[in-house]
Amino acid sequence: MADMLLFNKYDLSEVKVDDPSLGPYINLSPISLPHSHGRQAQKQFGKLGVNIVERLVNKLMRGGTGEKTSGKVIRTHGKLQGKKSKAMKIVEESFADVAKRTSQNPVQVLVSALKNTAPREDTTRVQYGGISYQVAVDVSPQRRLDMALRNIALSAIMGSFNHPKTMAQALADEMILASQNSLNSYAIKKRDETERMARSTR
Repeated sequence: MADMLLFNKYDLSEVKVDDPSLGPYINLSPISLPHSHGRQAQKQFGKLGVNIVERLVNKLMRGGTGEKTSGKVIRTHGKLQGKKSKAMKIVEESFADVAKRTSQNPVQVLVSALKNTAPREDTTRVQYGGISYQVAVDVSPQRRLDMALRNIALSAIMGSFNHPKTMAQALADEMILASQNSLNSYAIKKRDETERMARSTR
């Protein structure tokens, strides 16, 4: 098990998680192919047992947003819905691109991107006497990770929508930008927007 490499290329044992709050929620168990066949799907908190790379693959398997995101409606027209092998191929190609461009383990780049894009504050609606208010709340580590994965996957989908860039290239670009905490990253912008809205409701 210790010698098992992701995609037969990348060693997960050398990946470090700097954020102690996210550490228990980022599963880096050795795996060669990020596909658990939904074994954890019906279990409460089952996602904790799913490798972080497989969770990224799962987030890519969406049928578009169905609503306006950044001013336009994004639809994948069923290209990735249910086609996990195609989503895994996209992630594998993006990891190869990241490794070539950064000379780092791409899983380490992904973990750094998740740490940088996970918001610490969000807003929720509470009701007092029939009047609704938006109030700032701290975000649990599990939801922080879910939001970061969702925004990185959305960035890849939007970056390749009606664009000559492939989804693998868009995903690689987003992971590199987010790991560098660049303001050109969509996920970083969404994190800043979420935290700014929370600060305004204090």
